[in-house]
Amino acid sequence: MTLIVKDSNGNELKDGDSVMVIKDLKVKGTSVTLKRGTVVKNIRLTGDEGLIECNAEKVKGLVLKTEFLKKA
Repeated sequence: MTLIVKDSNGNELKDGDSVMVIKDLKVKGTSVTLKRGTVVKNIRLTGDEGLIECNAEKVKGLVLKTEFLKKA
């Protein structure tokens, strides 16, 4: 069974895609806030259909929920 990961609009996401944050997100454990409209490049899929891994701005190894992302 293949895992299908979708963004907030229902578009399918794949490894290496770029996504845009649709809501300001505070990053736990840091003082960084990912602003709405921030583009995150080169995402990696996890084993969970609701989560992706990425590197954004000053935060490495970030895990984001797909409900706050849309494909760029």
